[in-house]
Amino acid sequence: MPCTSIKIIVFSLMAWLIIGVFSVRDQGRASEYFTLPEYEQRHPEQVPKAKAFSRMVSLKGVPLPETDRKPVSIAVIYPGMQASDYWHRSIAAFKARMDEIRLNYEISEFFTKPAVDYRIQEQMIRKSLDMNPDYLIFTLDIQRHKRIIQRIITRRSPKVILQNITTPLRAWEGKQPFLYVGFDHILGTRKIARYFLEKTEGRGSYGLLYFSRGYVSVMRGDSFSESLKDYPDLRQAAAYYTDGNRDRARNASLEILNTFPDIDFLYACSTDVALGAIDALKQTPGTDHIMVNGWGGGSGELEAVMAGDMDVTVMRINDDNGVAMAEAVRLDTEGRADEVPQVFSGEFALVEKASSPNGSLN
Repeated sequence: MPCTSIKIIVFSLMAWLIIGVFSVRDQGRASEYFTLPEYEQRHPEQVPKAKAFSRMVSLKGVPLPETDRKPVSIAVIYPGMQASDYWHRSIAAFKARMDEIRLNYEISEFFTKPAVDYRIQEQMIRKSLDMNPDYLIFTLDIQRHKRIIQRIITRRSPKVILQNITTPLRAWEGKQPFLYVGFDHILGTRKIARYFLEKTEGRGSYGLLYFSRGYVSVMRGDSFSESLKDYPDLRQAAAYYTDGNRDRARNASLEILNTFPDIDFLYACSTDVALGAIDALKQTPGTDHIMVNGWGGGSGELEAVMAGDMDVTVMRINDDNGVAMAEAVRLDTEGRADEVPQVFSGEFALVEKASSPNGSLN
């Protein structure tokens, strides 16, 4: 048997064993959360509340009366040190809406790298709590985040807004954070899955590039594989965790391309991961047929789509999340916290690479 054949068989077996172990673990993590439809079925009163709140978010902000402009302090800790501009745009939209409705606020901002900087994130949370803020805006990705947040919501002060997560934790029923806000990862992932199914006609193979081992990978990565379970002729050739790091994503992509040069696409779970995959494709001859997606539709991804380097992305209507946080704080300061839904999920738009020569978007 040729050496190349042995290499592919061994690699495939190892990839299957490694990803199989993580998949079992991550399926358990996925069950920790209510999907948004599950949560709304369990709490039907949330449906009209969420609709009314969404209408408020979509409209122009109404300035607060001077009598209601109580001073509020807000601490924001975001994994904003990455290529995706989602987090910085979220802060900008948040501030703009607070200014528009004339909230009297003081905001402290902290930015870290995603996932791997959890010790720094813990230090920043402790520092922000020493400032005794009224609201703490954070995210939830790795298991350590869950333990930190649980301690804070048990204290009930500050009020916690969890950004980039729209699936309430089952374990926190009865003591949920003030607000989950973001964009439904599963919904966005299914839009991309439908795109690839259409382009491949449900046949071929692909490589999966996870984020870090945590929430985003479960919701964007595992849900992608789940979306394709009824299409056995479209198989997953390999999968890697990248920690959301562009260089690691490039190296993982090169491994996949070297071992499986006939794959049809690389599915990427985040902006940095997608850009790393594009780097690998550019330095590997004969890969023009291989598609790659983005996730989020920030400026870097849109530029890649315009340049023809990225085939598709699911774009978040990004101002929505910042406006929603501002309106939630506003309602709370007015004594109308009961009008704030447990979850706010913004809208998506699919952006595809144009087939026309001028590079315009479809």
